[in-house]
Amino acid sequence: MKNAPFVAAALLAAPLALLPAATDAQTGNSAPGLSVQPHIVPLPADKPYPGTMVLKVDATDVARGIFHVRQTIPVAKGGKLTLLYPEWLPGKHAPRGAIAELAGFKASAGGKTLRWTRQPTDVYAFDIDVPEGATSIDVAFDFLSPTRSSEGRIVGTPAMMNLQWEQVSLYPAGTFTRQIPVQLDVTLPQGWTGAAALDGLKVAGNRYSYAPTSYETLVDSPMFAGRYFRKWDLGHNVTLNVVADEPQYLEAKPDQIATHAALVGEAVALFGSRPFDHYDFLLALTDELGGIGLEHHRSSENSSKTDYFTKWDDGEVLRGLLPHELTHSWNGKYRRPAKLWTPDYRTPMQDNLLWVYEGQTSYWDIVLAARSGMQSKDMALAQWATSAAWYSAQPGRSWRSVEDTTLDPVIAARKPRPFPSWSRTEDYYNEGSLVWLEADMLIRDATGGKKSLDDFAKLFFGGREGDWGEVVYDFDDVAAALNKVYPYDWAGFLRTRLQQPGAPPPVGGIEKAGYRLVWRDTPNAYDKGRMALSKSYDLTHSLGLTIDKDGVAGGILWDGPAFRADIVNGTKIVAVDGVAYSKERIEAAIKAAAGDGKAPITLLVERGGRYRTVEIDYHGGLRWPWLEKAGSGPDQFDRLFAPKRAL
Repeated sequence: MKNAPFVAAALLAAPLALLPAATDAQTGNSAPGLSVQPHIVPLPADKPYPGTMVLKVDATDVARGIFHVRQTIPVAKGGKLTLLYPEWLPGKHAPRGAIAELAGFKASAGGKTLRWTRQPTDVYAFDIDVPEGATSIDVAFDFLSPTRSSEGRIVGTPAMMNLQWEQVSLYPAGTFTRQIPVQLDVTLPQGWTGAAALDGLKVAGNRYSYAPTSYETLVDSPMFAGRYFRKWDLGHNVTLNVVADEPQYLEAKPDQIATHAALVGEAVALFGSRPFDHYDFLLALTDELGGIGLEHHRSSENSSKTDYFTKWDDGEVLRGLLPHELTHSWNGKYRRPAKLWTPDYRTPMQDNLLWVYEGQTSYWDIVLAARSGMQSKDMALAQWATSAAWYSAQPGRSWRSVEDTTLDPVIAARKPRPFPSWSRTEDYYNEGSLVWLEADMLIRDATGGKKSLDDFAKLFFGGREGDWGEVVYDFDDVAAALNKVYPYDWAGFLRTRLQQPGAPPPVGGIEKAGYRLVWRDTPNAYDKGRMALSKSYDLTHSLGLTIDKDGVAGGILWDGPAFRADIVNGTKIVAVDGVAYSKERIEAAIKAAAGDGKAPITLLVERGGRYRTVEIDYHGGLRWPWLEKAGSGPDQFDRLFAPKRAL
């Protein structure tokens, strides 16, 4: 076919043209014929692109958060060239390209302006008329980064920035992104320092230039830059790069850096090899830059509170982020679900195996944090207690499987939900973690402790030292690798727990470890830490809601006490038993309602300017989940959390 490379989604549109202009039910009424706008984008081919793109980013306008972009793109011939703005972004598992922030787009060749049009059925595609004889075209545009959170994630402040190259570049359609060479040149504000996992860096004043690399590697290698910057060598060719709002927040103690080095050592010991030649933690300590935790093959983007180092003892609940993102270098980047790997950033990703990619990573981040000392055993058990309690109470599990929640990044784009306990959200993270805990404990129990999920990690995620390519897998590969560690019906195990709705509460791993889920009237370490961080009060397992610092309810548990009183998200609790709301007053009311009198809890609530009094007939007292050892046998969690690195 003459135009075979250009059919793309037009093939999907063609059958529609065969439909009649009007059905029998419409006979006699006016009806338009079917008109379908052509959707023509060259399909990606695995062939070298003819020439190296040059990407120049001027990032000096920190006052207004505007990034000025200039690109030179080689062309082989005249005619139509389709440029694409990245849409489907690795690590975000969804089409999240920031196309709305692109402005001032211009294309030229030899100093002459070129005509361009945006494809109306693919707003990420720009068609440019390239004149005959041209060997390259120049593209210019501005990326207008958000200056307030209501506009999107803030990526630039007066003190730091997070440069994500997919936001400030385009690429030619028709070629695998790994086959498109690009050379980056970025100008930072005077006096700033930047860090990225790109090779061949040359610094001239405030200008950072890198050796040519593939567009795929460029997008996978973001930069953190800031006025206040420090870095530390963590061993194993891993560097901790930190930017902060103010210089005093960079004062890390040697034992704190040693703990981060221990994390790296534990990860290498677990997986047995490094899927990178070097790795850069990019960490922002900030109250201004938008929060992030995003994996890349040779780096990760992370943010935490400004006092990450200076109030170390208060921030334990936050220290699971770096273990999670580091684990992704093995699980998610080197080993990747086959349908999550795509040849470009226009091809849709299929998320159905995120219960491995994210779920097992969520298991290992708890284990590695405990083994390295980033978090305590108490914090590790508290996280699993909170998750186990939630999935024991969550009614949405009756109709929706864990695997179906892997589609949530596309379905919901992480927006707030009216009743998330019924609709479910991205539960493949934490319920996945509990399923992998059960798999680990099953192997340990069946083999008398001779084998564990550690053996699976080394077998499945380990590889050639320094190989930072990609090796894809499917469901059968996962089950087969588990069977090599310990023969069992792993396919049935995974399908029952992850692919079917209505599975039993995911407490099997906790019980196999010799523990049980219990309830106490004080929060566990994880709940206490996250409530302090968010300034909220989580009463999910008593009144069936959470309350923020202003007394506004959220997280309403489907068919819980608050739900039955017609309280919905956004309802403000004005008074408790006739007295102005406070955390202490509602806590006292819950305790009183559990006494001999069994009186209901009376709340004055407001929503949309309307006030009403509600009575909540709840008498179970304050309840938070804990894990408690059952019996006198060996503590399997002590064995799980024992360090593996050479001490």
